[in-house]
Amino acid sequence: MRAPPASERGRRGNGGEHMSDPDQDFRVETTLRDGTAVTIRVMRPDDRQRLIAAFAKLDPSTIYTRFFSYRKEIPEPALERIGEIDFVELAGLVATIGAGDDETVIGGASYVGDIGEDGKRFAEVAFTIEEDYQGQGLATKLFGALAAIARRHGIARFTADVLSGNAAMLKVFARTGLPLRRQRESGVLHIELELEPQPS
Repeated sequence: MRAPPASERGRRGNGGEHMSDPDQDFRVETTLRDGTAVTIRVMRPDDRQRLIAAFAKLDPSTIYTRFFSYRKEIPEPALERIGEIDFVELAGLVATIGAGDDETVIGGASYVGDIGEDGKRFAEVAFTIEEDYQGQGLATKLFGALAAIARRHGIARFTADVLSGNAAMLKVFARTGLPLRRQRESGVLHIELELEPQPS
């Protein structure tokens, strides 16, 4: 993935700190189908240990569907980049339950942005939901929040590579109602979802 020129690398101030962006404070309280109260908010550097703990609880099958390989721990580069979230090149949301020292991550969503051959911005998205909270509509809620943020930052479409057997994630994408294209290759579906309004 090529690096955009400095003028396009998000909204950063001196020393690499983010300039004022309302989405840095994005936070929404919601409820899952079973009544569980959940907070969806932007990832923060102090989430490091929460994310490590959440990853350690995942079943191997969930890890495989997310990374297409088995891993024993969350990749270090992913943790190091949390402080770089600017919603243009990188965005990350967590879903949590509890508060304060008891706050626990139960899901997450992220995207990595780039510029396509058509000159429009796109972003590759990924989702992870802890098994006890799958099937409760959490991925759909995370997708909606992530898509709204992406639109506000000029992202025209989402892409994703999904294992063909990951019916739950494919259903989430299909239910968005967004124009969707899919292409299959060796058991993996490449998905493209248009975030911009399409001509009638």
